[in-house]
Amino acid sequence: MRSSQNISHLILRSAERASRRMQARLWPFAVRDAASRLLRLSGRQRLLPPNAIQFSARFCSIAILALATGLAGCKEKRDPGFQGWVEADMIYVSPDEAGRVTKLNIREGDEVKVGDHLYSVDDDLQLADLNQNKATLANAQQTYDRAASLSKTGSGTQANLDSAVSSLRVAEARVATSETRMARRKGFAPVAGTVQQIYFREGEMVAAQRPVLSIMPPGNMKLRFFVPETELPKLAIGDTVRIACDNCAADLTAKIYFIATSAEYTPPVIYSLEERNKLVYLIQARPSRPDALRVGQPIDVYLTPKTPVADKR
Repeated sequence: MRSSQNISHLILRSAERASRRMQARLWPFAVRDAASRLLRLSGRQRLLPPNAIQFSARFCSIAILALATGLAGCKEKRDPGFQGWVEADMIYVSPDEAGRVTKLNIREGDEVKVGDHLYSVDDDLQLADLNQNKATLANAQQTYDRAASLSKTGSGTQANLDSAVSSLRVAEARVATSETRMARRKGFAPVAGTVQQIYFREGEMVAAQRPVLSIMPPGNMKLRFFVPETELPKLAIGDTVRIACDNCAADLTAKIYFIATSAEYTPPVIYSLEERNKLVYLIQARPSRPDALRVGQPIDVYLTPKTPVADKR
């Protein structure tokens, strides 16, 4: 019983020693040390027959190496990466003037192309303004025709003709403005993409410059993550990083296009070592496959090892 306890104690001590050597990349020495210690113990205590000592030593050596591998794996440092999330630069579509939404031709998640009719806003006030300006234009046209006719016969003056021309041009410009206001009561897609969110439905009042909906172009998706001050020298604009997320493909990558020039939070003027470790910098990258990600999705970002200059040559 006592010898069995000694062997167990020896296995644990040998495993710890082998684990340290394995972490130092000294595998041959770890195997040799485990086998020699067991052979010495078995030879001293004579617990096994001579023909079984070698087999027992081999078996215990395998056990020691397996346990040492587990200990080395527990102590091995894994790259935790950098935590971040997915965002997108939305395109907001809004009317120029306030009004009530009368028609909505899309739903959230629909794919739209440039020029697609998205929504309509009531145009009662704009139509009344257009009719008024058209009436003013008709009167200005009559005044101009009369002044032009009198000028030809010599009964009218040049001043009256110039005034009539000016009034006609102003009336024409007002009609064109009213027609433009009427046309803009309908919202069209300025870009191609996916309808991300609808803010106002049919029958609801929308204020001027308030978006009715938002569109997400695929190229506007981006990744945002923060890196500590000590890791900042390892990154550069144009570098490729690996992306990992829950149930995502294993080959997702992104290219860095923005690195903040200052810390996210204003640090003190004089840095201490403790404060420098707390500084983080914002990094933004464009994913190579934006269709595989979703806005708001948490991600892990890992640095890609850079190829040395000598290898590139």
